[in-house]
Amino acid sequence: MRHRFAKALLVATGVALLAATAAGVAASRHASAGSYNVGIVYSRTGLLAAYGAEYVEGFKYGLRYATGGTGKVNGKTINVTYQDDGTDPAKAVPAAKDLIGQGYHIIAGSTSSGVALQVAPIAAQNHVLFISGPAASDAITGLNKYTFRSGRQTYEDILTAASFLGKSVGKKVVVFDQDAVFGHGNYAAVKAVIGGKGHTVSEISVPLTATDFTPFAQQAAQAKPDLLFIAWAGTTAGAMWTALDQQNVFAAAHDIVTGLAERATYLAYGPAADKIHFLSHYVYTAPKNKVNDWLVAQMRKRGQRPDIFTPDGFVAAQMIVHALKVAGTDDPDKMVAALQGFKFLAPKGFQAIRPDDHAMLQPMFRVKLNKVGSRYVPQVLGTANAFQTAPPDKPIAQ
Repeated sequence: MRHRFAKALLVATGVALLAATAAGVAASRHASAGSYNVGIVYSRTGLLAAYGAEYVEGFKYGLRYATGGTGKVNGKTINVTYQDDGTDPAKAVPAAKDLIGQGYHIIAGSTSSGVALQVAPIAAQNHVLFISGPAASDAITGLNKYTFRSGRQTYEDILTAASFLGKSVGKKVVVFDQDAVFGHGNYAAVKAVIGGKGHTVSEISVPLTATDFTPFAQQAAQAKPDLLFIAWAGTTAGAMWTALDQQNVFAAAHDIVTGLAERATYLAYGPAADKIHFLSHYVYTAPKNKVNDWLVAQMRKRGQRPDIFTPDGFVAAQMIVHALKVAGTDDPDKMVAALQGFKFLAPKGFQAIRPDDHAMLQPMFRVKLNKVGSRYVPQVLGTANAFQTAPPDKPIAQ
């Protein structure tokens, strides 16, 4: 009797579970009928958490702007799920797979180049639209049919930095970078772009785990380069700049060029800040257009100001809304076709997605820092337009 009762209970439970599953599927289908699902896998924590925060803030403003404040496109709500990758590919990959397994057709984010290069192949294998964020590696461009980027790439940094050497040749250039995808990508680009102009390029690579930068700073001082190009990202920037200053690198190098990071880092450059030439992805006072004006005005209402990677998130939202609107669906192949050749006005200015390799063509800025009281304020020296900073064409890998 006890066996029969257990068997009956098991059957009844199985029926209930099947009914619940069917109801869940029906509910899921009903929910998806009125919405598009977008997954944002980004660095909420980890080495690049500050960049991730800027990206997500920009994405939310971009979504408001691109949808006219409705959060909808084609009459459907855009449902956004945020996942933290901790700036770690080992966390990003399962997060992306989980979203794809739930039926998400759009994945964006990737603050880190290492993360983007791991997620992009997965998106391609599953025919999912992937829009990389602040990740700068040139390898992301042209990687596959389904991969795009909303931020700039290393070549665009280097083409901006190359202008500081003028038309001279035979100069000694040293790249001081981190032993990571981002750092080596910068070295490769400097060697290709600046080395290709008749200059000698070498590299000083610093482990990501390093906490004492003195020996590496000493190498830079001993090299006495005509141009020292610094490729650095993350929370260790302050300690790195302090080490360079203590080892008299600013006196040993004829010129030092680096990318201008977020505002919170300005003081970290120390007293030598006015001796550095900066290339800038974005400073909110540089662009003069209605999209940037809107972004600045909206953030000012909340006591905020756009920072370096705010436009990357904003542009990702513009791309997603455009892809859905033109495709009329979240079918990945149709969205890819909608994005190829897309030209639009973004916070930085006019941008375009090159059809051949999905490179994001965009303006860049030359900047210096001026001391005003106890803080530094960026002064824009010039703008390099999207044609001047266009990276070499790299056909999409098949």
